[in-house]
Amino acid sequence: MIRFRALTKQYGPLEAVRDLTLGVAPGEVYALLGPNGAGKTSALRCLATLLTPTSGTAFVNGIDVREDPLDARRRLAFLAASMGLYERLSARELVAYFGRLHGLRGAPLDARVSELVELFGIAPFADRLCGRLSTGQRQRVSLARALVHDPPALVLDEPTLGLDVVSGQAIYDFIARERTRGKAILFSTHRMTEVELLADRVGVLRLGELVAEGTPGELVSSTGQENLARAFLHLVGGAEGR
Repeated sequence: MIRFRALTKQYGPLEAVRDLTLGVAPGEVYALLGPNGAGKTSALRCLATLLTPTSGTAFVNGIDVREDPLDARRRLAFLAASMGLYERLSARELVAYFGRLHGLRGAPLDARVSELVELFGIAPFADRLCGRLSTGQRQRVSLARALVHDPPALVLDEPTLGLDVVSGQAIYDFIARERTRGKAILFSTHRMTEVELLADRVGVLRLGELVAEGTPGELVSSTGQENLARAFLHLVGGAEGR
């Protein structure tokens, strides 16, 4: 599972995330929402051990990210909004390279790479250099790279940003599949249709604080609004991001 416990992240005097506590259970999809600068990416990067919390902590499958960041990272797939790929490797070579970094070798590595190439529809461009791929193709390769070690927890920071409908649907299908496999999935997005389609529960950040949590239906009901988009705007008000 995924758990934040009183996590705070400061950049000098700026408090980007304040006292964040939430959990994502196995087989659950949790959407973390907030306006730009609300602290979503800082929180996710602390969970992924890319940033160190100022105070508090987070756990991945029971592993404290502050006490054992390497072990926590082994149990987590993290897909960032920015898709940094090695442009002189082919898509297939890139996924295999990250598989080797996670300790896969020989036939198990080959089988896993082939599985991901098929799963994400990478086959038509699997041997093309990453530097020559479209945005949607790069995002599929990034996802395969992040998931090559098949970890129990997934963190996706705006996974469909810049994608067309077909590429976005491939990611929706993947998230639904991984839920049925018992993965704990935490994702951020600005698209309310994605939240309504995918999320079991939702958390809303405003100026670094968790101001609401519940199912999409519960948030709509508790705010008295007619849909999730209006409920979200009601909860964040005119908050400026941090």
